[in-house]
Amino acid sequence: MNEAANLVTTFGGRFDPFESPPASGLGKVRAPGEASRFGSTSSPNVRRVATIMRLQDRIAVVTGGARGIGFATAQRFIEEGARVVLFDLEEKAVAAAVEKLGELASGHVVDVRESEQVRRAFDTVESSCGPVEILVNNAGITRDAMLHKMDDASFDAVIGVNLRGVFVCGREAATRMRERGRGVILNTSSVVGIYGNVGQTNYAATKAGVIAMTTTWAKELGPRGVRVNAVAPGYTNTEMMQTVPEKVLEILRSKTPLRRLATPQEIAAAFAFLASDDASFINGHVLSVDGGLTL
Repeated sequence: MNEAANLVTTFGGRFDPFESPPASGLGKVRAPGEASRFGSTSSPNVRRVATIMRLQDRIAVVTGGARGIGFATAQRFIEEGARVVLFDLEEKAVAAAVEKLGELASGHVVDVRESEQVRRAFDTVESSCGPVEILVNNAGITRDAMLHKMDDASFDAVIGVNLRGVFVCGREAATRMRERGRGVILNTSSVVGIYGNVGQTNYAATKAGVIAMTTTWAKELGPRGVRVNAVAPGYTNTEMMQTVPEKVLEILRSKTPLRRLATPQEIAAAFAFLASDDASFINGHVLSVDGGLTL
């Protein structure tokens, strides 16, 4: 890895909970019902400013938090009162995200595959902010190819980030949380991890593995007061989807009963619920947020 991967850099800024959410590089923010190439955002909850402070003063780490679902989750957590720390590999992306999120956000350049980097980052967070009470394991990549064309490097890269990274960060958080007798670990899986998908042998394997780790950890850590759950998003309008051809988007929309893609904010709402005390008796669950895709 390059030298940037060995840095722990903290960024800060300003936050106003009553301002409109930033576009965060995902295109303009649309009002409910306004059409886009990804389908109507007709849900009344697509755009909102949280008024219920369910995560007041809690410390949350979000991996892969500089973009997409991770960024939206960090934003939602802050709206609900949390202090959020982003772990991501790209220093410029982390700095930009923290600037958008404001003073309740900070960021660290971390390679989630590297145990020592993760340990040092957690140490820094807990010494400067306080005990980490929520971990969102969201960092992930894709390297798609049909099975007969997938090379070892593509397979190993996805396994490294999407599976090993979840393990490394989950282990570090669990070690600390179980000693304190409280905490929440949330893992990002996918509907692909449940039903598979053509051209995604590596990705599907990791997301299925994330589900297996989630249920295993729930059994191990539940008796110590730590809840572990997963969110399995359907097709979601993240930065990666911007390059998908319109014909493919139409197929994805047609497969989803709600006839549109999810917004990152809708996935973030699921994470906020599971992180809160409203979900205090939910443990070992995989919450599908897919518009009915898996029916």
